[in-house]
Amino acid sequence: MSMMFSVLLAVHLVLALLLIGIILLQQGKGATAGAAFGSGASATVFGARGSASFLSRTTAILATLFLLNSLLLANLYGARVDSKSLLDTVDLPTTAVGADTGVTETPAVPAAPVLTDDLPPVPAEKP
Repeated sequence: MSMMFSVLLAVHLVLALLLIGIILLQQGKGATAGAAFGSGASATVFGARGSASFLSRTTAILATLFLLNSLLLANLYGARVDSKSLLDTVDLPTTAVGADTGVTETPAVPAAPVLTDDLPPVPAEKP
């Protein structure tokens, strides 16, 4: 499945570059005014009508292929990703806090430290 994903990703990249190139080749709306005044650039490779129909049809086909490839890649990626929660990765203790563990004794609390007379006396404060 990863081989198919890699191939589709490469196709996606090629489609994106072709789509960018085809869009940049198209003339804007104001470009036909120059052809009306005798520049003659509209009757070169694609005929007297110009390249508008060929390039717009190619753009529509490439855009459709790009969209379908995007949906297919999203579907494959969604099936490939293993959804795990953060709590699945944490090791939890076997008993919950406050749960009845069956132990009847209370845990021993450490006693407070015992002060002895072996310590030097604390100096009195000076007024």
